[in-house]
Amino acid sequence: MITLDDAFRKFRSRLELNEREQKNASARHTEVREHVRSKFKIECDFLTGSYARYTKTKPLKDVDIFFVLQGSERGYRERPPSEIIDAFHKALVEKYGDKKVKKQARSICVDFGVDVDEDDNTNYRILSVDVVPAFRAAVDYEIPDTTSGKWIKTNPEVHADKATAAHKNYSNEWKGLVRMLKYWNNNPKHGEKPVKPSFLLEVMALDCLHGKWGGQFDREFQGLFATLANRIHESWPDPAGLGPPVSDGMDAARKNRAKSLLEAAGREATLAIHLARQGKHGEALDAWRKLFGPKFPKS
Repeated sequence: MITLDDAFRKFRSRLELNEREQKNASARHTEVREHVRSKFKIECDFLTGSYARYTKTKPLKDVDIFFVLQGSERGYRERPPSEIIDAFHKALVEKYGDKKVKKQARSICVDFGVDVDEDDNTNYRILSVDVVPAFRAAVDYEIPDTTSGKWIKTNPEVHADKATAAHKNYSNEWKGLVRMLKYWNNNPKHGEKPVKPSFLLEVMALDCLHGKWGGQFDREFQGLFATLANRIHESWPDPAGLGPPVSDGMDAARKNRAKSLLEAAGREATLAIHLARQGKHGEALDAWRKLFGPKFPKS
């Protein structure tokens, strides 16, 4: 029977992209990038978000593509954010159809219609991408936010640098822990995700996973769930110090629900640890699989 440490390491590995998944993701985002370039004057485009930071979990969806528009498109910046979202939406609908393209507050989602089986497998295919229009603002960028009706500043390079530093400081375990945490957040047993956006978990982990790697995955998650539950009601600013707090996406009711589910996860982790102490190794693996979902291995 697999050891607990090996089970966590296999779990972490299952959440990493393999060669076939990387090939499909590359083909899909390249296709989208080429189409958008044919419709707008683009200064540059690049991958960003958790996919680019290697903190994206599976099933792989919402891969962020950042499009920095040229100065000749600056007229959009002088108008309400909804206009650039509408324009990008219209352009993407031309290629993918109205049913596959959806407007979001700061981006446009293109859904590729991929099915996910009961074990969270997608036949090595990416589910969707998020297209983010942007303009340069000195060393930073501005993106549309239709919720507030304003253009907000961001800097994905700063987000990436902070994730890289956290990973290095945590014995190169930080990104794997974040992927596993996000996978817990995606578990269908919750119904709606406890923590939204998922980026909030990553922001909290920058502070909550501090000190040094303790060497035990079970203990790390037991402590992490407890800490996240205790601090979910705090205001969590944008790591780049530019946009609104990342935690603004959750109201008090959502935070109360998240706190309850994080506390429950902490109790489940404690139970799993207790089962392992009693020598009930198979039951402990079952408990961890129930907590995280089908990607957690039992053998």
